[in-house]
Amino acid sequence: MDVNRKTAYFTLMDVEEKKSYSNLALNHHIICGKPDSVAFVRELVYGVLENKIYLDYIISKFVNTPVDKMRSRDLTILRMGIYQLGFMDSVPEYAAVNESVVIAKRFCKGREGFINGVLRSYIRSKDSIELPDRNAGEIEYLSTKYSYEAWIIELWLEQYNVDFVEKLLKSGNETPDLVIRVNNLKTNKEDLKNKLLAKDYSVKDGALCSEALHVKGSGLLKDNLYKNGMFSVQDESSMLAVEMLDPKPNDLVMDVCAAPGGKTLFIAEKMNNKGIIKACDIYKRKLGIIDKESERLGITIIETKTWDASKIDSSMVDKADKVLVDAPCSGLGVIRRKPEIKYKKRNDNTKELPIKQLDILCASSKYVKPGGILVYSTCTISLYENQRVISDFLRKNPSFEKIEILQLFPNINNSDGFFICKMQKENSIISKDRATL
Repeated sequence: MDVNRKTAYFTLMDVEEKKSYSNLALNHHIICGKPDSVAFVRELVYGVLENKIYLDYIISKFVNTPVDKMRSRDLTILRMGIYQLGFMDSVPEYAAVNESVVIAKRFCKGREGFINGVLRSYIRSKDSIELPDRNAGEIEYLSTKYSYEAWIIELWLEQYNVDFVEKLLKSGNETPDLVIRVNNLKTNKEDLKNKLLAKDYSVKDGALCSEALHVKGSGLLKDNLYKNGMFSVQDESSMLAVEMLDPKPNDLVMDVCAAPGGKTLFIAEKMNNKGIIKACDIYKRKLGIIDKESERLGITIIETKTWDASKIDSSMVDKADKVLVDAPCSGLGVIRRKPEIKYKKRNDNTKELPIKQLDILCASSKYVKPGGILVYSTCTISLYENQRVISDFLRKNPSFEKIEILQLFPNINNSDGFFICKMQKENSIISKDRATL
């Protein structure tokens, strides 16, 4: 059995049945399976995940059982086979079919004939398969073509015109750049850039943040430059939230939803490792990542604490120069990195997110001293989780004034979709009305 396809199969089954995050599942199975071609495995896994609804649409043309009633093992093998046949020009047809049958014999005993038949039927008919009629249903067409749950498309069509939404959908299926953040505590941008170029990596400057570099090449996180703390992996959109916070040496900064800590660590670097950072998160095990990364990066000013951000820590009221609220969200801005997000169903938890976000923002605002800065950010593209949360917050908290607001889009900014709003607390203890969004 081909070790590359077997690794991809195990990864996809974890995402399908265990609801694992694709990046974590993939890294785990690459370590365990030791595939010959990691690039092939990544392309197959993310290709299937990015096109799942479209692949199921194709499969539905050749099976009698409704796709949503099929066993996940059969369906996963068929998705892998059809993706190789339809999207991977480097894979010969016989290899895609034969290797799918081999996997079926191992994990779907008795179904290998069915798998073989469907794939061969697809080969004969693939050029005649058409998408749903766009004129009959815009949302169904877009959902099938770009493989997004319909509610996401409906959400974006409420906010943007259809041409923009289609570009946004398309960009979510593209492979994002690997972006790293230079650790100025240990090196500088030009020195790191030259060292990476000397190791035959392709490197270019970021467009949004001065500490960002876009890097191409394999084995980057195994390199001693990473192990010695010269850089961290972080998208420019996430870095921009810290840039907008503008932490200074000797500030007291609170990051109330800190884990896994990318922004917290960047804050410490911007502060030149001088001052105090209170990094809080509801999950204690995730705070351990921040402690470990702090050691790698040479950071000593971060104090981690388990805390529910929707509750007020009375010991910190009016003490912080800067507060960052990187709120839990629907994650619609990071679909390029986590394509499984496209298939989340809209449920009560999704609808309650803005309430939770507002609760966290209101509680966290109590820590800001007069004249201090409060930054709210999410990695999503949603009026309800972003602009409306800010509007509701400012209406309830007139002592804060909106200073700057930004929504990033992958199709425009070549970054994750990110929302950032910077607010300032008035110096006077007497509140006054502020204009809302």
